[in-house]
Amino acid sequence: MTPRRFDERRYVVTRFDVCQYVVVNAQPLDTVDVVACCSPILEAPLSEEAAVELAGVLKVLADPARLRLLSLIAAAGDGQACACDLNEPLERTQATVSHHLGQLVKAGLLQREQRGRWAWFRVDRQRLDAVRQLLGPQ
Repeated sequence: MTPRRFDERRYVVTRFDVCQYVVVNAQPLDTVDVVACCSPILEAPLSEEAAVELAGVLKVLADPARLRLLSLIAAAGDGQACACDLNEPLERTQATVSHHLGQLVKAGLLQREQRGRWAWFRVDRQRLDAVRQLLGPQ
């Protein structure tokens, strides 16, 4: 069986939104802090840049494992958790948990601090509040 390959002649695209791909994958989401400066989506239309930013953050949050990680870390006694303590409650491997934590850090929703061998995480409440405000009045 031969591996599938992308057939450039078969997939001719006349309209391709390359902008979202480049922004989400080539640039960390927290470098463009449009979320903190824009009006809620229910009050005024979002700019293209703000829509791409918010969609990227919501895409990260759309995974149940990431939502659970965010809530586990936020609910920790001192507001921070070691990566070593998150595998068991999430019932995922260390590699999977690390991947999800990395995505949350990249989106700016978690802050990471290396302490010796282990990474510790805490919720970036300011960033989370900015996303919440963008979604509308509380």
